[in-house]
Amino acid sequence: MTEQAIRRDLTTFEVAAYLRRNPDFLASFPELAFVLTVPREHGASTTLASYQLEVLRDKNRALHRRLGDLVAIAQENEQLMVRVHAYTLALMRAGDAQATLTSTYAVLSEDFHGELVRIVLFEPAPAMAAEPWLTAVERESPALAPFREFLVTGEPLCGRLLPEKLDVLFGAESEAVRSAVLLPIPGHGMLAIGSRDANRFHPGMGTMFLKLISEATAAALTRYRG
Repeated sequence: MTEQAIRRDLTTFEVAAYLRRNPDFLASFPELAFVLTVPREHGASTTLASYQLEVLRDKNRALHRRLGDLVAIAQENEQLMVRVHAYTLALMRAGDAQATLTSTYAVLSEDFHGELVRIVLFEPAPAMAAEPWLTAVERESPALAPFREFLVTGEPLCGRLLPEKLDVLFGAESEAVRSAVLLPIPGHGMLAIGSRDANRFHPGMGTMFLKLISEATAAALTRYRG
């Protein structure tokens, strides 16, 4: 079989397969980069070299956008870390359980922009004045039945909570809550932050900082137990 016959027998798929197996083919025939054309949108075409340059530019723009997103996320995380640190310091400065709970409510409401902050304790806080954001519910109370699994897992919940949970946490204002964060306070109770914005809290959001807040709150309250 002649060389010319072999060329006629090759299919486009075989040529494509050969080029995939030999990505350095154009290194031996660089002039082909200026002869081959690549179809573009709206019926236009361009040389392979121009096409490769444009692809590199597109990738470069995508990398810049990705880098910008990563920088924005890093800055947001840095701000959150500063707030969590300030929150922990506020709890450390609190001189008793009442001051700890008040600091918790104030910092989460102001520094973390929590619209509706609620604290549910398993035991009443000693000498604590009645506050609309503070509730005491005994551990074995039927009202806590919807929270049993949550209290066992000890993992933060983010997103839209069931009505029976919202009723216990937010009472008369439960209907205004469109999304919420629910944190365990191990050994003490629960901490909830509600929002009127349905997209403020969602299941896919990170929980690392929420866990830090949960652990710091529990550690601060443990100092004044009993």
